[in-house]
Amino acid sequence: MLNTGTVLLGASVGLLLGSRLPPDLQTIALSGIGLVTVAIALKMAFATKNVLIVAAAVALGGVIGKAMGIDVGLAQVAEWARGMTGGADARFNDGLVTASVLFCVGPMTVLGCVQDGVERKIDLLTLKSLLDGIASVFLAAASPAFGAGVLCSAAVVLVVQGAMTACARPLEPLTRRGHIMDELTAAGGAMTLAIGLSLLEVAPVKDLPKEVYLPALLIAPAMAALFPSTPPPTESPL
Repeated sequence: MLNTGTVLLGASVGLLLGSRLPPDLQTIALSGIGLVTVAIALKMAFATKNVLIVAAAVALGGVIGKAMGIDVGLAQVAEWARGMTGGADARFNDGLVTASVLFCVGPMTVLGCVQDGVERKIDLLTLKSLLDGIASVFLAAASPAFGAGVLCSAAVVLVVQGAMTACARPLEPLTRRGHIMDELTAAGGAMTLAIGLSLLEVAPVKDLPKEVYLPALLIAPAMAALFPSTPPPTESPL
């Protein structure tokens, strides 16, 4: 609920600010967020201990996601939300998908939800909520239509984080295995990098359906569990 509230608040502030900014300054603001997103993505990607796992997970995840029609399904949801909220153009869809993926991908989401569900502590989620709230201000300021999509992404955050918190206990062993979290983080970094480059309007990445790579977030930790980068410690015979 906290993260949902900060996204709603941040996006609302961003929409108010963005309506007072000329188009060239809106572009500058969105590009600034894109640059920071790229920097965060690179840091996440460098967490990997086995780049082959990340490469295979992202490639296979993209194929599976496209075959499942994730991009088509999310586009339909975005169109429905745009119709319900009176969104003006396709920038609404871009804002909804971009913000949803950006706010829901990453280790802080998993770790924070597990901490909340198992230990009833919200320290990590509070920090993430603050960061997402600040990011949503600048994202929503980009344009009214894009900002409306960012505002609606709060509903996605609520559903995703609520589901993760409800499944916290089964997810807890995952967070205790560092190499698995490293590959999950790196796979999320690849997706975040695509978002950052799209915000910078780097062709052809800006037209790439980033959401089809979501299965990589399940494939990467599964592959890391099957193929650990370092052998498990052996017990001393003494």
